[in-house]
Amino acid sequence: MKTHTKYLTINTRNKVDFINITSEVHKAVKESKIKEGIALINSMHITSSVFINDNESGLIEDFKEWLEKLAPKEKDYKHHRTGEDNGFSHLWRTIMGRETTVSITKGDLDFGPWETIFYGEFDGQRNKRILIKIIGE
Repeated sequence: MKTHTKYLTINTRNKVDFINITSEVHKAVKESKIKEGIALINSMHITSSVFINDNESGLIEDFKEWLEKLAPKEKDYKHHRTGEDNGFSHLWRTIMGRETTVSITKGDLDFGPWETIFYGEFDGQRNKRILIKIIGE
């Protein structure tokens, strides 16, 4: 069994953003030389997410609208009593998830049709890390 670890650093222009990181994960798989296994991709911050879905601009806008309805940005959350102003971003992260895994087959990501890996940033404009951990043979 072999392992390969890579960290990505992302600093978004916007406080809320969705970034396609599929090509970076693909590069990490190639660097690992692992032919059969899994890739774990997770955000290492409590106000961001990694998930898989379709890379379609309308869907990205739908995510933003849906999340805003579920946990509005402007609400005065109890979390704000700590001096923070990002209560919504913690809730959005819980909804969208911390991580995703992808099978590796014949040395490449083994996706279904239209699947894309996204990094969802909900409290951005500063450096955040993403872990890519590849395990296999």
